Amino acid sequence: MNFLEWMAVLGVLLLILALASAFLRWLPITTSLIYLGFGVLIGQLGIGLWEMEFLHIAGWMEHLTEVAVLVSLFVSGLKLRMPLRHPAWKSAYVLAGPVMLACIGGVTLLCHYLFGQSWGVAVLIGAILAPTDPVLASLVQVNDARDSDRLRYGLSGEAGFNDGTAFPFVVFGLMLIAQGQLEADWVGEWALHRLLWAVPAGLLIGFLLGKLVGRVAIYLRARHTDTAMSPNDSLALALIALAYVGAELAGAWGFLAVFAAGLGLRHAEIAAAGRSETPSEELINDAVPHLAEGGLAPRALSLDDRQLGQPRVAAGVLMGDVLAFGGQLERSLEVLLVTMLGVLVSVHWDWRAVPLGLALFLLIRPLAVWLLMPRRYLDRGQCLTVGWFGIRGIRGIGSLYYLSYAVTHGLLPDETEVIISLVISVVALSILIHGLSTQPLLRRYERSRGQAPTRHG
Repeated sequence: MNFLEWMAVLGVLLLILALASAFLRWLPITTSLIYLGFGVLIGQLGIGLWEMEFLHIAGWMEHLTEVAVLVSLFVSGLKLRMPLRHPAWKSAYVLAGPVMLACIGGVTLLCHYLFGQSWGVAVLIGAILAPTDPVLASLVQVNDARDSDRLRYGLSGEAGFNDGTAFPFVVFGLMLIAQGQLEADWVGEWALHRLLWAVPAGLLIGFLLGKLVGRVAIYLRARHTDTAMSPNDSLALALIALAYVGAELAGAWGFLAVFAAGLGLRHAEIAAAGRSETPSEELINDAVPHLAEGGLAPRALSLDDRQLGQPRVAAGVLMGDVLAFGGQLERSLEVLLVTMLGVLVSVHWDWRAVPLGLALFLLIRPLAVWLLMPRRYLDRGQCLTVGWFGIRGIRGIGSLYYLSYAVTHGLLPDETEVIISLVISVVALSILIHGLSTQPLLRRYERSRGQAPTRHG
């Protein structure tokens, strides 16, 4: 498909979604399912307008999915406003640690004993499929910075932290495939570099950078009352880029650094707000209610110089605009990538994904949460819900990035075809099953907790 045809297809899809958005919000399906179906329609299983194989696009697909995950991780970090020692965080630590490892182990055993894959390939597939994806898990993450629901907070924190658990095992699987067997030398080097150094270093680099840049930006905007003209979207992109590059140059995980940079920027806002429980961006919306949904300039221009000189107001404008910009960019990338996934599944569908996906959705993840999550962090009902919701986003953009990374970093042809087919098929199956079930289950959970039902798109 040439550029004009692709632009026409994308334009039609976006126009349909824009015109039907009010109606789609009340349907028991997610927009990701619509993107996926549209991709299947224009792919080989549909009208055949666009056909492609993953191997042919893996190089640039790696970078495109990488950008999507980076933006989503940064926005996820911005939304998490509770202190790191708050009880709401504890479920995230368990989900991103013991539960994630159990899911990797479960998928590894299933792929090895059921499908006869080598241990290296099995570990790689487990690491690719196990983590909750921050992009497609957005429905079940926190709604805003004030949201302290432990289920949502746990899933949001897991989506941000899971690269510290999953990505090292992607590398471990690739190394095991290359080496053929476990040896103390390379396993020890992997553990020292990829876990003991790369995880804490990535978190520390990103958090300190985000907090420092945030404090400097808020100070300068308040001192010079230039909030109305400040390019906050550029600040967000700069912080994402610098955190990622800084961590990678230090041999740490760039994804973790970007997530932590979002947390650091949020903590700079908390400091500017005098540790108030009310997020600063809400003050701007309350101060100018008729422009609460507008862009930066109208809201900022509605505030006088005295207000703009207050650090909390400057922080509120900064956070509001970064969140709006990040959310819009994240949704745009989601449309493109999930539509491409629909085209890819037409070529790479593998029926073995059905038992693998169902085992992961219905057995491995729910059982891991049920057995490993202390009830003082999440109650029985929340554990059951997290067991399902957490798996909802995993077959997403993050999994496509890990797959692209693996394909471009030394997989042999036979191994590549098996992994591509299983991963893409399980990703599509997850979007289908969870796209149909997430909305009803989420509304049921909100009603059971006495929360106002949320419109989700």
